[in-house]
Amino acid sequence: MKANAKSDDALTRVVEQLEEDIVFGRLRPRERLVEEDLVGRFDVKRHVVRQALIQLEQVGIVIRQRGKGARVCEFTPTQVSQLYAVRELLEAEAARMIPLPAEKGLVRALTSIHKIHGKAVASGDLRDIYRSNIRFHEVLFEACGNPYLVEAIGQLAMKANLIRFYVGREASMFSGARDEHAGIIETLKSGDRDALVKLCIDHLWPSPKAYIEAYRALFGQG
Repeated sequence: MKANAKSDDALTRVVEQLEEDIVFGRLRPRERLVEEDLVGRFDVKRHVVRQALIQLEQVGIVIRQRGKGARVCEFTPTQVSQLYAVRELLEAEAARMIPLPAEKGLVRALTSIHKIHGKAVASGDLRDIYRSNIRFHEVLFEACGNPYLVEAIGQLAMKANLIRFYVGREASMFSGARDEHAGIIETLKSGDRDALVKLCIDHLWPSPKAYIEAYRALFGQG
């Protein structure tokens, strides 16, 4: 049991670190992920690295190809636009389903996460910005009451994190998201459905627009 626990801990550590390296741009789109190098870096068995790459492939930020190994996923401008179009449909629908005015427990939970996120933005702590942002949206959309919709939103959000943080490491973008979170909380309290839906939609689009501009500057039209 102890050996299995250690292996599970090692796997979690490798997955989380590679996820953050990809999301924060320390590993760039198209960059190869060589198993032997990762084994040495993390001081783990090869099967742990392989399983970590499989998990990252399953969430859509790593591509594994027979005979070519693994590399960081790349999203073209067309793919980004398509991904965010679907995100808009799903998240707007979830926002329409959240009971309003929101329950006090939901408001308290989101306010608590928002404070953590705000402190992380102020200090420039990328890891806490990333993790608290994920949690904010998880708690928000769980309130819609449809677990299948929540699952679909979460799966697309994981892919979108690569897009969001690829160009979103500047303070202005993080502070904008922080302020939009505050606006979402206020609409939940006031019960303004139209404003909530609009905020959730508007909250999505600055990052993909910036990503597409950066991608085209680096790789061409795509």
